[in-house]
Amino acid sequence: MRSLKVKRMVALTGVALTALVGLGVLMQSPPALAQARDAAPAAPIPGISRQPSAAAAKVLLDPNDTVLLLLDHQTGLFQTVKDVPLPELRANTVVLAKIAELAKVPIITTASEPNGSNGPLMSELAQAAPSAKYVARKGEVSAWDNADFVNAVKATGRKTLIMAGVWTSVCVAFPALQAKADGYKVYAVMDASGDMSEMASQTTLARMTQAGIIPVTTNVVMCEMQRTWARPDAARWGALYNELVPNYRAVAESYQRAQEAAKAPQK
Repeated sequence: MRSLKVKRMVALTGVALTALVGLGVLMQSPPALAQARDAAPAAPIPGISRQPSAAAAKVLLDPNDTVLLLLDHQTGLFQTVKDVPLPELRANTVVLAKIAELAKVPIITTASEPNGSNGPLMSELAQAAPSAKYVARKGEVSAWDNADFVNAVKATGRKTLIMAGVWTSVCVAFPALQAKADGYKVYAVMDASGDMSEMASQTTLARMTQAGIIPVTTNVVMCEMQRTWARPDAARWGALYNELVPNYRAVAESYQRAQEAAKAPQK
C-alpha cells in the first residue's frame, strides 16, 4: 500500500512539473517570441574574407535590419545639456545621420513641441540626412507613445533600432525601454545624446543596460556599419572618420604628405 502511494506521488509530481514548464513557455514575452520567429538571416557582407557564423552575425549591427531614430535634437533643449560639450554633440549627431545615409539605413526624426521652448530641430540635420522621415508628435513626451511614430518604425520592417537624442534620460530612455519591451533590439548612441548632468546620463545608462539596451558611441556605429575597407565607397567612409575624429584626419593628412614626398623626384 505504501509503495502504491509513493508511485502516485511521483506521478503527480511529474504532471505538476510538466505544467510548470508549459506555463513558463506561455509566460515568455510574445514580442520577443515574434522577433525570434521573424528574424531573417543576415545577408552576406561583401568585401570580407570570412562570413560570420549565424551566432556571430547577430552581435554586430546589420545595416539591412537597422533603423536610426533621432529624437528631439532641438536647439532649446541643447541649452540645458551639461554632460557633453555642445559642439561635440551636434557634430556626432550629424555624422551619425551621414553614416545612416551612406549605409542606406532608414532615418526617422521627431521633435517634442518644436514651436515651444524646446525649439526646432538642429538645422544641420536637413542637409546631413535628406532622406530622413520626420514624424510630428501630438504632445507625447515619449516618441513611442505616438502612433504615427511607431507605425513609421514598423513600416520599415526592421527589428534593430539605433537611438540618440536629447535628453538621454527621457527622450532616448523612454522609447528605448518601450521598444525593447516590444521585442526590438535597441542601441543607444551615448555621445550623440545629451542630458542635464553627468549624474542624469550615468543613471540612465545604468537603467538602460539593465533592461538590455546596448550603449555605443558614434564611432562604434560607423565601424560596425562599414565592416571593411575593401568596398567601392571606402573613401566616403574615410571622410566620415576625418569629420568625426579631427585627430584621425591629421594622421591621414600626414600619411598622404609622406607618400607624396616619397614619390617626389630626389634633387
